[in-house]
Amino acid sequence: MKTSLMTLTRQLSAWQRWQSPLGGMLLARTPLGLAGIWFDGQKDHPGELAGQPAANDPLLLRTVAELAAYFDGAPARFTQPLDLHGTDFQRAVWQQLLNIAAGATCSYAEIARAVGSPAAVRAVGAAIGRNPVSVIVPCHRVIGSAGALTGYAGGLERKRALLQLESTTTTGTGMQQRLDEAA
Repeated sequence: MKTSLMTLTRQLSAWQRWQSPLGGMLLARTPLGLAGIWFDGQKDHPGELAGQPAANDPLLLRTVAELAAYFDGAPARFTQPLDLHGTDFQRAVWQQLLNIAAGATCSYAEIARAVGSPAAVRAVGAAIGRNPVSVIVPCHRVIGSAGALTGYAGGLERKRALLQLESTTTTGTGMQQRLDEAA
């Protein structure tokens, strides 16, 4: 079993903050890869991290550039290595999330079946809710079996906005442009 969020903060090698169109985000990495992206106010946000932010960390800079392109309407292409910290079950669920294509959705029950635990829908929901790498590990693409938008640690409005962004990426209209037009 790998470490949990409780011990992750001791293993971080760099972090920085970034202002996305959906609010502030905290990005963090270990020597092995990207370990966290949390929206401000997100459930299970690690809070303030020790040390100074690493403004010139190459992996974090690449992550910010890829997130900015994503929010600007480019197809989701995230290339950084991930260092996901959680139980074996949580990591299996998070790996399944990486298989959901941008613009697609799937249900909690489908994820439960994919990890070999079809009766563990609630446990899958709990694991998804503790996903430490928002957006890149696309937990926002998981919906209820009846198609309802249920649960998102970053808030349902953000989930709705991310799904809307992904459904319109072919139009070339990025998130910031749509937010500006709506204001």
